[in-house]
Amino acid sequence: MQRRTVLGIALAAAATGARAQGAAAPRERQPDLGDVAEGRYFGDVISDSKGSSRSDVTLTITRTGLNRVRIASDYPRLPAVEVPLQRALDKIVQARGDTVFVYDWSKKPAKLDVSFLGEVSWSGTKQ
Repeated sequence: MQRRTVLGIALAAAATGARAQGAAAPRERQPDLGDVAEGRYFGDVISDSKGSSRSDVTLTITRTGLNRVRIASDYPRLPAVEVPLQRALDKIVQARGDTVFVYDWSKKPAKLDVSFLGEVSWSGTKQ
């Protein structure tokens, strides 16, 4: 009985020490899919349901949260949108929503295809 009590006290002390040690050292954030996709992309509007295609359009992808990015553009026809991401085989794709996002990191440079709200499609590469 006394062995169990001593063992219990030792385990409790070790757990308390581990918690205190973990609290002292801040945990570094692990990179996620948003970090991989973040950057500037140069490409073209390849189809538009309300207009013509357009060359030399830049997209800026910014990580906004865990596996989540914001897409902005220098072309007013492309709306700023936020997209949740997930991995599908060797690509990063949208997890849900009306904006199709396909990032192919097997290509060099990385290739990105985005269809905004089912109206405008853009295709380009990472700079």
